[in-house]
Amino acid sequence: MADSVDVTHDFHSILSSPDRDFLIRNNGDQVKIDSLKGKKLGFYFSASWCGPCQRFTPALVEVYNELSPKGDFEVVFLSADEDDEEFQSYFSKMPWLAVPYSDSETRSRLDDLFHVNGIPHLVLLDETGKVVAEDGVDIVREYGAEGYPFTSQRVQELKDREEEAKRNQTLKSVLVSSSRDFVISADGKKTPISELEGKTVGLYFCVISYRPCTVFTQQLKEVYKKLKENGENFEVVFIPLDEDEESFQKELESLPWVSLPLKDKTCAKLIQYFELSELPTLVIIGPDGKTLHTNVVEAIGDHGIDAYPFTPEKFGELEELAKAKEAAQTLESFLVSGDQDFVIKNGGEKIPVLELKGKTVLLYFSAQWCPPCRAFLPKLIEAYHKIKAQDNAALEVVFISSDRDQDSFDKFFTEMPWLALPFGDSRKELLSRKFKVSGIPKLVAIGPSGRTVTHEARDLVGLYGADAYPFTEERIKEIEAHKDEIAKGWPEKVTHNTHEHELILSRRRVYYCDGCDEEGRDWAYFCEDCDFDLHPNCALGDKENINGAKEEEKPQNGWVCDGDVCTKA
Repeated sequence: MADSVDVTHDFHSILSSPDRDFLIRNNGDQVKIDSLKGKKLGFYFSASWCGPCQRFTPALVEVYNELSPKGDFEVVFLSADEDDEEFQSYFSKMPWLAVPYSDSETRSRLDDLFHVNGIPHLVLLDETGKVVAEDGVDIVREYGAEGYPFTSQRVQELKDREEEAKRNQTLKSVLVSSSRDFVISADGKKTPISELEGKTVGLYFCVISYRPCTVFTQQLKEVYKKLKENGENFEVVFIPLDEDEESFQKELESLPWVSLPLKDKTCAKLIQYFELSELPTLVIIGPDGKTLHTNVVEAIGDHGIDAYPFTPEKFGELEELAKAKEAAQTLESFLVSGDQDFVIKNGGEKIPVLELKGKTVLLYFSAQWCPPCRAFLPKLIEAYHKIKAQDNAALEVVFISSDRDQDSFDKFFTEMPWLALPFGDSRKELLSRKFKVSGIPKLVAIGPSGRTVTHEARDLVGLYGADAYPFTEERIKEIEAHKDEIAKGWPEKVTHNTHEHELILSRRRVYYCDGCDEEGRDWAYFCEDCDFDLHPNCALGDKENINGAKEEEKPQNGWVCDGDVCTKA
């Protein structure tokens, strides 16, 4: 849209048509285009079928309603809906103006004028008709009504203000709003934020119904209780990200700490301020009001109360302890807990952990209900049998189940030729935490010494099968060197009549050949722009196709939605 910048647009000429000099409201009222003179405008390109649009429209409505009393800002909706009924239903939720759905020519012309390739799209113009922002969606999402009048100068001013606020951050500047200087507790008591100053404060971002948050909340309660018993000057402020009042109140009653009110605007601002990227998150504010750490969830999971007071010095100590612990790790140190010193065979026979000493042990975190786990299992079984055929004593696998009941565990385990922890064994949670299992299937390789070799054994089995054994870095380098040797003498670039662009010889871990539709690994002739792959055999084996040409295909009419934006195909 670079060619529209610094161009002044006449509102009447771009919004009107030969038989129309008005825009419409959702109640059918007509508003003369000339009434927009002297106003700042937002052209909102959107559609009811677009999920990202449905999520953004309420945010824009909130900003519009906040700015409306000024009287100098208006929004015009340009619909990409597929029929008038959809347009009317969607427009009914909007408090601003629209180009009538029947005027498809004007809507199409404005699409072209502002180079709209994806929706939602918000172009913002000043009162002279000059484009001041092409990325209005991003500005509204980040700054809301504070971004008004949405110029680059205003955005820079807000960024500078944010940086200044971070440099001079205090607990009050983080938590106090224009309408609230307190936090609340389960009994409804309002505690002034000033009473939290001078303490180490954890800001706990949480969605009540999200299981990882539920699990961590229990861990945090234990740490909080111990710190209070020890007389530490520590407090937690719950930052609720839920929508349901009833669930929030029920959760608040179970919490020993304080909270921001549900749907408080500060919650959304803090998400942006701390650049929240995962849940749960526990941000630590030091006694001086400055941010000590942006997320100590993992540290608390690994070290519990020992992570306190969450200072850089403390984390330095913990890192050194972790290195020493890793160096001293043995199979028994993490696979034996009290009298739980065994694994089981199919049928329930107990095998002492001591019998696994000196072997490479793969810890297989999996579950019957998990489709990727079921898909990976045959590959792991094949690799297991091949390795055992070479040296029966060299390898063992231990299945660590995330199944929901004994019956599911039993059915899944009967498909496996190796060992397992018993269903419901308490060591499972300890191992999941130690090896940071955030998704399954996961395969952790433990070497004969008892030390961890890699957390990425699943990928290695998927790529190299039994050849990956014993999963060390040295072995993977050997495999890669061999594959490099295979490709010697192949041309670096080819053209092929199945694709319009030049194809580059590239390392590709796993792909599907666009020539034969079969899975490929390691090497491909690849077009990055089109994500197009050919097997080397497909690219080089059919000599008649090499150096050919293909007439460029035009994309079909329509849209592709990737979750954040819907883009014209």
